[in-house]
Amino acid sequence: MPGLPLAAWAYVCGVVALAAGLIATASFEGMDWPTLVVLALLFLVCDSAPARLTVRRARVSLGFAASLASVVLLGPAGAALLGVCAVVTCQRLVPFVKRLFNGAQFALSGYFAGTVFALLGGDRVRPGHARWVEQVIGPFLGSLVTFVFVNLALTGGALLLSRQASVRELVSGSGRLATGCLGYGMFGLLVAGLWSRVGVGPLAAVLVLLPLFIARWALEQTQAQQQAHAATLAALCQAVETKDYYTRGHSERVSRGSVMIAREIGMRPDRVEAIRYAGMLHDVGKLGVPTKVLQKSGSLSEEEFAAIQLHPMRGLEIVREIGFLDEALAGIMHHHEKMNGRGYPMGLAGDEIPEFARVISVADAFDSMTSTRSYRPARSVEEAVEELRRCSGSDFDPVVVAAFLRALDAHGWRLPGPVSVPGNGVAEVAQQDHDDPTAPIEVR
Repeated sequence: MPGLPLAAWAYVCGVVALAAGLIATASFEGMDWPTLVVLALLFLVCDSAPARLTVRRARVSLGFAASLASVVLLGPAGAALLGVCAVVTCQRLVPFVKRLFNGAQFALSGYFAGTVFALLGGDRVRPGHARWVEQVIGPFLGSLVTFVFVNLALTGGALLLSRQASVRELVSGSGRLATGCLGYGMFGLLVAGLWSRVGVGPLAAVLVLLPLFIARWALEQTQAQQQAHAATLAALCQAVETKDYYTRGHSERVSRGSVMIAREIGMRPDRVEAIRYAGMLHDVGKLGVPTKVLQKSGSLSEEEFAAIQLHPMRGLEIVREIGFLDEALAGIMHHHEKMNGRGYPMGLAGDEIPEFARVISVADAFDSMTSTRSYRPARSVEEAVEELRRCSGSDFDPVVVAAFLRALDAHGWRLPGPVSVPGNGVAEVAQQDHDDPTAPIEVR
């Protein structure tokens, strides 16, 4: 892995050395080697097809099931030894350093999980005992949480030091990652129960493969559905932006800005995802506004201005049947309301305006001000910031403005590139911008 920072190399070497030391000093007296071999084969089969999660670039190894089964059936030393199988993964194109690290962190996770299982009394339960399941569940859950925590902590450290993820990304994605890992880890109890309690022995490893891969297939379908959602939203945004070449990329930038604010004010991950969609679709109602109105170079008639004011409601009509949008619908409907009640379409004021709408309006205005228009060049970030501050309390929620400015200081803003107009380089474009608080629409 060329280019890996020195701190990351030191971290990886430290994790590998710790795992090697634990295995070298562990006692394997009384180890059930046939069981270890069967579980190792199960681990390799499962690890060859990791499941994708809804977290970007995240994968979870189905080998979690074999590792957690080994905690019950083999104890700390056996679970640690089984984890080393991750070095001999069947996944193609995985660099050796990653395989070595994966083997080490699986070994450490298994060892600590096995230790917790023993401390909670799980190893004192006899196989085949009438109350085996009831007596093992508590210690197993403790070991499962330990395994997932150690696994995610070690992996997160590597990602952080190698600069492949930020602290914010790790924190925001940890919940969903942990849920997926805990779910697959529960299959380990199924394997151990079938093996020891029911008495089917090594056949348990075969029996669990079908439900395990069905669970993987279900997660793959969820991922595919999310990708289809994203493609649908992108197509809608592209349809809107074909009406005005000067707004290309506006929806994506408003979406990104809304997410920055949402994270800064501490929204839950599911609401952050919803506001991402709302930001992308906030102007979808422009599809219901005549193009000649959007591109008109002079002042608008009252009827034309009314058509502009109706675009949030048109947007709601277009996307209201898309079930996964949920709270995003309120953001689309009310993103042009103002804190002083002088916005549209309903003239809401203060806390009457949904939180999503208050967030989107700030991101929307900022991107409009820092984008080039036909009648003016883009304003500087400093000028746009000053305008947000001036309008804070009258047009915009002061809490949201403050959160956006903090996020802007921390992450910056990706300014739009030069406008490229197709054809002969001439396009009808509006001399007004309903998103720009510094350029109010003229109505005659």
